[in-house]
Amino acid sequence: MTVWLFDLGNSRLKCAPLREDGGLGGIVHLAHDGAGFGRDWQAALPERIEAAYVSSVAQPALRVALLDALTQRCGRISLARTQARFGEVRIAYARPERLGVDRFLALLAARARDRAPTLLAGIGTALTIDLLDGDGRHRGGRIAPSPALMRAVLHARAAQLPEQGGRYAEFADDTDDALASGCDGAALALVERSLRAATDLLGQAPRLLVHGGGAEVLFERLPQARAAPSLVLEGLAIWATASDGR
Repeated sequence: MTVWLFDLGNSRLKCAPLREDGGLGGIVHLAHDGAGFGRDWQAALPERIEAAYVSSVAQPALRVALLDALTQRCGRISLARTQARFGEVRIAYARPERLGVDRFLALLAARARDRAPTLLAGIGTALTIDLLDGDGRHRGGRIAPSPALMRAVLHARAAQLPEQGGRYAEFADDTDDALASGCDGAALALVERSLRAATDLLGQAPRLLVHGGGAEVLFERLPQARAAPSLVLEGLAIWATASDGR
């Protein structure tokens, strides 16, 4: 059976075929502006598939556009939703539906990699942090603007402040560098504080998995971080495989 996975985030659509062994095939990346996809975006989608599994945290109009496109190509579509418990993973939220499905799927993927306590940092439009202990219990997390979103908001409110550019420095002597240093530094500080708090809570330092399109800006200054760029799709693959009863 031809099965594809679709992860619709706030700035990108990532999709990949699900292999028979439960792994991911080649991943396709499609950017969007938050309101709509670019011209001819549907040409990048597979022409015909038997089943599609979709994770979406994007605006409803984008989700509807994707589902409409898939309806023309696909016999069965399943929309992933956050569950209070999935396998060994137990969600901290009293109302699980309030936890973004992307964070839920990332937790599933982290647990599937191994049972080590893990701090997950997702850097996309938002910066999300979640802690998973060694028993599979989600201890909660944080949400903040990502460095890219901080720059965009500053530029929108003060057009003289550039939206991009600059280099990181602990004490910058140029406005562009100060912006890069401040916004990247805010994200680094939140991750580092969360690591310290997680170590105090668990009595051991968790591993750090970093995923999302904006993750690269943090790696140079987080030497302990491990890159996990496809973590949400990995979790969607786990959810899809369980749903299919494979």
